[in-house]
Amino acid sequence: MVKPVATVHVVPKLPKALARLEELAYNMRFAWDHETISLFRRLDPDLWEETNHNPVSVLGNISQDRLNEVKNDQAYMASLERTLAEYDAYMNDKNTWYRAKYGNLKKDPIIAYFSMEFGITESFQNYSGGLGILSGDHLKSASDLGLPLVGVGILYQEGYFQQYLNADGWQQEMYPINDFSHLPLKVVTNDKGEPIKIDVPLPGRKLYCQIWEVKVGRVSLYLLDTNIPDNPRDEDRSLTDRLYGGDRRTRIRQEVVLGIGGIRALEALGLRPDVCHMNEGHSAFLSLERIRMMMQEKQITFYQAQEIIAASTCFTVHTPVPAGLERFGFDLIDEHFTDYMRDLGLTREQFIDLGRENMGDYELFSMSVFALHMSYGANGVAQLHGVVSRDMWQWMYPGVPVHEVPIGAITNGIHVQTWVSREMATLLDRYLDPSWRTDESNPEVWSGIDRVPDAELWRTHERRRERLVAFARRRLAEQLASRGASPSEIARADEVLNPDALTIGFARRFATYKRATLLFRDLDRLRELVNDPDRPVQFIFAGKAHPHDKGGKELIREIINVSRMPEFRHAVLFIQNYDMSVARYMVQGCDVWLNNPRRPKEASGTSGMKGIYNGCLNFSILDGWWAEGYSREVGWAIGNGEEYPEDEWESQDRIESETLYRVLENDILPKFYNRGRDGLPREWIEMMKSGIRNMAPFFTTYRMVQEYTDQFYIPNYDRITKMTAPGIENALNYANWRHQLGSTWGNVAVTDVNIDVREVEVGGKGDVTATVQLGSLAPENVRVQLYYGKLDTRGNIVEGECIDMALAGEEGNGTYLFKTDHKFDATGQQGLSVRVLPYHEYMHTSFQPNLITWA
Repeated sequence: MVKPVATVHVVPKLPKALARLEELAYNMRFAWDHETISLFRRLDPDLWEETNHNPVSVLGNISQDRLNEVKNDQAYMASLERTLAEYDAYMNDKNTWYRAKYGNLKKDPIIAYFSMEFGITESFQNYSGGLGILSGDHLKSASDLGLPLVGVGILYQEGYFQQYLNADGWQQEMYPINDFSHLPLKVVTNDKGEPIKIDVPLPGRKLYCQIWEVKVGRVSLYLLDTNIPDNPRDEDRSLTDRLYGGDRRTRIRQEVVLGIGGIRALEALGLRPDVCHMNEGHSAFLSLERIRMMMQEKQITFYQAQEIIAASTCFTVHTPVPAGLERFGFDLIDEHFTDYMRDLGLTREQFIDLGRENMGDYELFSMSVFALHMSYGANGVAQLHGVVSRDMWQWMYPGVPVHEVPIGAITNGIHVQTWVSREMATLLDRYLDPSWRTDESNPEVWSGIDRVPDAELWRTHERRRERLVAFARRRLAEQLASRGASPSEIARADEVLNPDALTIGFARRFATYKRATLLFRDLDRLRELVNDPDRPVQFIFAGKAHPHDKGGKELIREIINVSRMPEFRHAVLFIQNYDMSVARYMVQGCDVWLNNPRRPKEASGTSGMKGIYNGCLNFSILDGWWAEGYSREVGWAIGNGEEYPEDEWESQDRIESETLYRVLENDILPKFYNRGRDGLPREWIEMMKSGIRNMAPFFTTYRMVQEYTDQFYIPNYDRITKMTAPGIENALNYANWRHQLGSTWGNVAVTDVNIDVREVEVGGKGDVTATVQLGSLAPENVRVQLYYGKLDTRGNIVEGECIDMALAGEEGNGTYLFKTDHKFDATGQQGLSVRVLPYHEYMHTSFQPNLITWA
């Protein structure tokens, strides 16, 4: 091994006429633009596949002779000119959704979106699964919408692992090195051409990071990298080697890099964020750095700065599975934050209280608890996940009814242009309003699917199924060859799968709660289904288990063992090394997308959404997004949303596998194979159209990012602007008031409630008067509410509603009267109560931990 004394970056020598190919290659807009992809594929189709669809690598490896040949190809040059015109129009478009809706703002906010992983394209392995794909799609739609947003993450030298299976079907992991010089990213440099670097604190030393920029359309993604000579220790240089790799110490240090380092990187680039969005709790330490900076600059206390910073921060929680949440032992907190505590003016206990979570017999520092404390606005990623999250975190808001815990829900979506097949996009271009590409949330646009002839839609889908089967056969042959299979066995790969058979896909992370093998509980029944000569069905699986998840690996091995049985070999296939490329083939070519997690453990799930836009129908447990997307016209449900305690899981699996088989046999297969004289499955095609018509306008990141902007980004920016402009006096007054609430709230009490009726006809009214002791608080600083609703069998109000009561008088010594007249709209026993909540115009919600008083 010889260490170089210098490095030189060698770039392709493009003919002048092709010079702007490099610009297209270094902007990941190519990942969702079929025309740009076509340009690079036409340069060298084999090289395009060998590089895993990496245009930078294609330009770096293509022969000069081929480039000289292409510049004289009139058809190619015409395509290049047309693609560049569309690229320039996109990049320079001033009529974006953001500009139309928020163009009147005096200053555009800088919105910083932090995530541990970003999945933008398959050639850039900086993601593990759904969280990363969502992050990538978020950036793409932010670009489409014209948002002033930047992404912040980590650049991994080895990324997430590459999967292969040994002869026994057991998952093995490889970690090939990413060659950054052949990826669409560049080191950020200063005016002198030197890399811009930042440092973050580690025990007894500084850790240095350089910054890389990835262009994602109009949005920039900045990624931090510690593998630089400035870090003499191997453990420091290797810190950013692997996504979700290493021990707990590695994880907390990666999250220090993401949070604290991410803020310092933006500061070094002159991009101080006005609003920060924490996508999962991994980046929550960013709040500490923003607070520290504000304390130093404004000479204020931690708690003053905390209120100001929290007002400009939002947090998205992604998992309802407790084991999936990030928690650290207090020893790691002591090791990494003792000096930081001193800088913040906090004692150890005060610091730990920010993230303290009681685990029963012990306590841990929870990044989710910390993020909730540090943000004004939190959400789950589907409506059902919002319900589950409010239940999970109710303990942080004692006295607050579970349905009012201040965690909302913004349902995930997908970036349509990334996931729709070129064939389907061409069909939609022919029959739909062109705005289906730019105004995805408009239902009128998607109603045009009814104009698409059934025969054309079916032929388009069948071509994609044929492509999926051909791809699956190629991959199987490669898998067999890599395991040393015999030539005859490899040759038989061409006999696997039937391009005309009902094809069901199952592809996702292999966690045990997702129950990948639920289908295999009755192999005799499955054997009859896959070998039916008139109505065959086949299954394609893909996905990775976490390297330490033995249960997930066992599921993969079980699928492999079944797929090797003679009676299943032709109809059950596992595709290794699931990535964005495999995902596209599957969601674009499968007839049915299967998903059967244990409800309610699926936060959202987005793979099934990707099928919508390709005419793939969903067949799923009513969990995650499918709980709100399902109707009989668009797909199938397994069960009716039942939830089972752990001691009944065996019974649950038996019941739901039986349901799976029954729906498959009695509804899915008959609909698929019931053909008219023209050979078309008319009922099936109508379900495909219903799925597109009813669901396509909603399950997009176009809609999702709009909701984040309307509900969090702009309200938080407006709030922080009012608090801090022109000076921070308003913010300090609010912060001091908010900090004092903890000590003054104990004096708040509802001393009397008077209701002037005990029986009333439906529609009648009754006056409710409450006497409230507020101590030193003024009436304008509280909300006194009548809380009412039906009673359960134990006499408790169930999911009550509330109305504000009006100030009706003052009795002296901090005692006030509040009054309302209440209309009784429902018959039966109704419960009424009165509660007091804090109120301030800068508060995002009146539901604050330990600040609620009931009568």
